[in-house]
Amino acid sequence: MSSNTVYLVTGANRGMGLGLLTILAARPNTIVFAGARNPDAQSLKDLAAERSNVHPIKFIVNDKANNEAVVAEIEKIAGQLDVIIANAGVAQFYGPVATTPLDEYKAHWEINTLGTIVLYQAAQELLLASPTGIPVFAYVSTGAASMARFLPMKNSAYASSKAAANFIVKALDAENPSLIALAISPGWVATDTGNPAAVANGLPEAPMRVEDVVPGILSRIDGATKEKSSGRFWNFKPTFGGMPWDINTEEVPW
Repeated sequence: MSSNTVYLVTGANRGMGLGLLTILAARPNTIVFAGARNPDAQSLKDLAAERSNVHPIKFIVNDKANNEAVVAEIEKIAGQLDVIIANAGVAQFYGPVATTPLDEYKAHWEINTLGTIVLYQAAQELLLASPTGIPVFAYVSTGAASMARFLPMKNSAYASSKAAANFIVKALDAENPSLIALAISPGWVATDTGNPAAVANGLPEAPMRVEDVVPGILSRIDGATKEKSSGRFWNFKPTFGGMPWDINTEEVPW
């Protein structure tokens, strides 16, 4: 086993995933697998050409055979897996419950909820064998999934799928004594998924930038411990703008 820390970042070809990948790749002693539906995306090709520790890999959310193949490739190349950042997801419909098609609920749940389970099940053996002794499964969630702090954005298909995945994070924490499992809210970020949500709610674009939130996301993962970090829903950082989507606490209420 190497002395490197081996990461898998899903949804890594754009937005927050690419931001996370770029920072991790620049760190010493890291190997980063960039999971993407299109591993030949120019963004990944450019970064892999610049950084030999970046390995683009075809990743299809909620595809059991593909997820198992991804983990097998990671084991073949790196021999270990220490941190998974489950970032890939979908947010594609906005409207009230009464008119949200059932197919939209199914699509969001299959990707955002079941996709999380498929990934963990495929990776669990290698991840739990991490030589660090403190493997991490970090789920990039959303503040919109909080039921205790409900935000009426008419995105029930998306938010409910993320809330269900948050429960999976709690279950993984409870079931695995050595695994650090945590959910992280990245704030409302100006990405290909965040901006349509903003427009649907009367804003020109989402209020936060990728470069502003990615360091906060990683701050929750870096140095995480079972006792202090696991089984919790972390805010990327407290925000105090006074807007409905601002959360001024370190943790997001479930």
